[in-house]
Amino acid sequence: MIPVSSDFGTLARLLGPIVGEAKAQDALETLRIAPELAGSAERASRAQVAMALNAVLFLDLLERVPTAARYIDRMRAAGEPIVFDHGALRTIDGATGALPSGHEAFGRFLAPLGYEVRGLYPLPALTMTGRAYVQVDLPASVPQFFVSELHIDQLPGTAQAAAAAIFGASVDPLGEAEWAALDALARDGDCSIEDGVTILRGALRSFDRQHPAPALADYEALLEHSKEGAWIATEGNAFNHATTRVPDVEGHADSLKSEGYPLKPAVEISRNGRVRQTAILADKVARPFRLPDGSEVIREVPGSFYEFISRDIDPETGLLDLTFDSGNATGIFAVTRQQT
Repeated sequence: MIPVSSDFGTLARLLGPIVGEAKAQDALETLRIAPELAGSAERASRAQVAMALNAVLFLDLLERVPTAARYIDRMRAAGEPIVFDHGALRTIDGATGALPSGHEAFGRFLAPLGYEVRGLYPLPALTMTGRAYVQVDLPASVPQFFVSELHIDQLPGTAQAAAAAIFGASVDPLGEAEWAALDALARDGDCSIEDGVTILRGALRSFDRQHPAPALADYEALLEHSKEGAWIATEGNAFNHATTRVPDVEGHADSLKSEGYPLKPAVEISRNGRVRQTAILADKVARPFRLPDGSEVIREVPGSFYEFISRDIDPETGLLDLTFDSGNATGIFAVTRQQT
């Protein structure tokens, strides 16, 4: 077991009501958490709330992705903590009912947690744009969010119609209680434990599917022109992947391949050469689709996955290069493209 300092009492109190004390302890033992996030105060800083959100999403991904859970068990058995670099999610830039369109659905509540956009990454091959949300208080220690959005108006008419049918009835998971707590956090920079828990519950609901199960015909029409859009149709805004920061992603990948993990064939290397990424292929999940007669059929589709990244020091700043790369991102997206 990886030892965890009892000094992380505030994080434990934020996590406990959401995932239970045992899982909270698991998260604190598994993730490498910066000492600046320690403390047992009655109020939680925005960075602590941000770290707690990432820990909850990390645990949620492990429950949904068996291969990722197997990898984390491997690392825990070796006594190696997980350096959680970033998590990713996909959104719809188009008609989404009561849910704000695109990345704004998340930027609106990430901002009170101290996040701001510090990178814009066009993904034209995917008809998407990615944004890197960085936690400004502890940018190298609190995981980033890579939020991508699919530009529906750039798809063919049949795909646009299918997207409108699938996503047009989306609901907004955040209500008055969540916004009162978020407004207090934005104003003060910290909040009570109770408000922190309220924020986490609402934020966690946001990482879900906000629209009804798609009609099979609409799904297939969208899939023809955007496999990423089809992924959002079944998985919603779930954590698409979580990413471990490792010293040598090539060596790590070779080791995992030798143990039978299904990794993508090649490592993605950024144009500046300082950021290298690869990933385990997405696990399959069974999802419902609506048929014209009102019944449902279950199909197996790609779910979420786990990623690895190595970051070098930027010689111009002397700091870790926390940027992303459009080419890398496009290559990583491919791991959810396999179909039955």
